[in-house]
Amino acid sequence: MGFPSVYPTGVTVYNPAKAAPGYTLLHAPDVGVVLLDLNGREVQVWKDLQGFPPKLLPGGQLLASSGNRDPKHAFQDQIDLVQVDWDGHIVWRFSQLEEVSDPGSETRWVARQHHDFQRAGNPVGYYAPGQTPQTDGGNTLLLVHEEVHNPAISDHVLLDDRIVEVGWDGRLLWSWRASDHIDELGFSDAARTALFRNPNLRQLADRQVGDWLHINSLSALGPNRHYDAGDARFHPDNLIWDAREANIIAIVDKQSGAIVWRLGPDYDGNDAEKKLGWIIGQHHAHLIPRGLPGEGNLLVFDNGGWAGYGAPHPASPDGLQHVRRDYSRVLEIDPVTLDVVWQYTPAEAGFVIPLDAQRFYSPFVSSAQRLSNGNTLITEGSNGRIFEVTADHELVWEYLSPYRGKTYPLHLLYRAYRAPYDWVPQLPTPVETAVERLVPASFHVPGAANERRREVTVQGVQAGVPDSAFCVAVSRDAGRSELR
Repeated sequence: MGFPSVYPTGVTVYNPAKAAPGYTLLHAPDVGVVLLDLNGREVQVWKDLQGFPPKLLPGGQLLASSGNRDPKHAFQDQIDLVQVDWDGHIVWRFSQLEEVSDPGSETRWVARQHHDFQRAGNPVGYYAPGQTPQTDGGNTLLLVHEEVHNPAISDHVLLDDRIVEVGWDGRLLWSWRASDHIDELGFSDAARTALFRNPNLRQLADRQVGDWLHINSLSALGPNRHYDAGDARFHPDNLIWDAREANIIAIVDKQSGAIVWRLGPDYDGNDAEKKLGWIIGQHHAHLIPRGLPGEGNLLVFDNGGWAGYGAPHPASPDGLQHVRRDYSRVLEIDPVTLDVVWQYTPAEAGFVIPLDAQRFYSPFVSSAQRLSNGNTLITEGSNGRIFEVTADHELVWEYLSPYRGKTYPLHLLYRAYRAPYDWVPQLPTPVETAVERLVPASFHVPGAANERRREVTVQGVQAGVPDSAFCVAVSRDAGRSELR
């Protein structure tokens, strides 16, 4: 289906009575990390910092990166992870994971961080009552890359995902490597064959690497009702991650390193999986933290798009990108029963499936955050849209990013977060005003509704037709459809 060539940007909807108060943090390509109020005003910009993703800390501090490695020689590697204060001064930095010698650059230490990290004190990186990330100490979990050769997976070099924990002094305290757990991931024989032949190869300037899992989120479980009820799989220190290319969400036991809970890679086994349906190319899977509505449930942006490994078929002749769906879902799932507790899909957005289901669709990036008032902040990242909906799916805030990157000429947003006003004591609480939602059917570019008309009859229906054109439109004054 076609889409308009012109879009508004900025805040297009804001209902102060129903939206959760606070600032919204995002990364603006080629600009830096931007903090917005609910009317879309930039209240702070940390210039030239990268966000993969950026996270606000109490006191107006920020966790982000000072830059990424040249994409010719590395895939999505950040040079470091830095904590800066309100004025941009570096408070803490980590880069001492691996020493690399990229062509054209001096040998240097880099963090190889990608997609996610968590600071001690908070399991998920966004506001939860009583769970405040530390700003002057504490360990940090990072999702990082490592190139390995594991012939049990493939003869190709793998761009493996690794989780590391580092202290405030930068010392490596704990490490976990995904490729060591291939036999725990539930791949079928057909999937293992496809993966062996082509582990999602990425072409760099001087080599190929297999981005076989592409883990894109990492968090701790934190205190939760499942562990309180005696389910050891959900120990608060255990870690949850999701793999975009494999359609897997998994929990790692922090003590043993074993995978103790898993959803995917296939969703056609038991009745609960079949009812849930295939989760494809997902992002930002995490447990809603204690103190927020829905605590203990799994929240995930189920992108759709294309992902997975399996037996070849006409749409996947080599067994890669094995399953596909052309719309997205946000799912809140009970991780024990796999029941869907809440969801936001094209149907809840008011669209018709499958005719215009693609109107809620981000085949890559994206996220979902549970807010303190029970609303959900959703980043529909591939088109740069952030919006907030109530539990009843009412749209109460919407922002369309005006930022367009050079590397990827898209209004791309990886992940956005809402943070409370009191996390930024440097600013007075803003005075924000409602933004009424426009009704597309009755909105005209100035001048379009004032054209001189002549009256004609079309098959017995009285209609106004411009002298210069015959087109479908809606009269804003009349508030009803008519031919104009």
